[in-house]
Amino acid sequence: MNRLTTPWGDLDLARFPEQARDTLRAWDAADEYLLRHLAEVESEDSGAVGVDLSGRVVVVGDRWGALATALAPHRPVQITDSYLTQRATRANLLRNGIDTDAVRLLSVRDTPPERIDVLLIRVPKSLSLLEDQLHRLAPAVHPETVVVAAGKVTEIHTSTLKLFEQILGPTRTSLAVKKARLIFCAPAGERARAGTGPWPISYTVPEDAGLGTGLTVVNHAGIFCAERLDIGTRFFLRHLPQHRGPRHVVDLGCGNGVVGTAVAMADPAARLTFIDESFSAVASAEATFRANVDTAGPVEFVVGDGMATVAAGSVDLVLNNPPFHSHQATTDATAFRMFTGSREALRPGGELWVVGNRHLGYHAKLRRLFGNCEVMASDPKFVVLRAVRR
Repeated sequence: MNRLTTPWGDLDLARFPEQARDTLRAWDAADEYLLRHLAEVESEDSGAVGVDLSGRVVVVGDRWGALATALAPHRPVQITDSYLTQRATRANLLRNGIDTDAVRLLSVRDTPPERIDVLLIRVPKSLSLLEDQLHRLAPAVHPETVVVAAGKVTEIHTSTLKLFEQILGPTRTSLAVKKARLIFCAPAGERARAGTGPWPISYTVPEDAGLGTGLTVVNHAGIFCAERLDIGTRFFLRHLPQHRGPRHVVDLGCGNGVVGTAVAMADPAARLTFIDESFSAVASAEATFRANVDTAGPVEFVVGDGMATVAAGSVDLVLNNPPFHSHQATTDATAFRMFTGSREALRPGGELWVVGNRHLGYHAKLRRLFGNCEVMASDPKFVVLRAVRR
């Protein structure tokens, strides 16, 4: 936990799930810059004035709830694609003695507010997610809406600014402060209300993808490698286990769900559970499944924190392509939690199959957790590992 100093007071904040040895903060310089700007904007003729926050304030892409918690007295709406962000926001509000009802939590799949007076955006890593959100929010802004986005300098590109220009209106940037920058956009009336985004999109898996060959994949905005099958997933699909029968299979960190859908197609008797912390990912996984599978065993789509909601000893097979980034930070903390949760959920004899970049060294963690780990396939870039619950 760390202490964020804001223009309205100090806040104790932590990421979710909170881990004692985690050195990563729940905010960064871009959050600080944005909050300072809201509290005190330099006016050319009248000195310092603050942004009027008395209207409907909407915060999009808040990483761990720092912005929503700081702005809680103004009862903002938070819109995020991350279940963990929602959990972090609730935890940080409670940690600072703030009623959780002070912030209305919406996912990117929910209907946004009908009117927005102040729109605050943390620039996401995914340009497609930004594009989709700007299209969704454009009908709610008006010519007097204050639009301010924030990001690290490395997150803001010419393409970022063009999206604001094309969808909302004239756009400019601030000077960089502590490697962070602000984007200011002036909504241009009817121009901000025209057009719809291209998402979701779909494609067909090519012939060299094992069990996935020929599947239709549906992707909502923000999904990794949304327009084509990424090479790690392609390698995994070529080397999936070939078991058959009425077993419980979990596609953990499912993304667009192509791995779990491939298993369902090959083994109609299997019970499938798709899990991801991204609302868009789970929506994509369900759309991919429905586009390919006419009849199958029971299926469930879960937006959640890894295996937290899966009963212990209830799973026969977990398939996992874990992320190794948390926003801009490189970390194996998420992968380790996925492995730990999988071990708890597996029956004796149940298997965890993992694909990852060779250099990540997942085999060491799996041996420590499971007492065993076998290399099932490898190439110069990727490795598929199997660990068995004894």
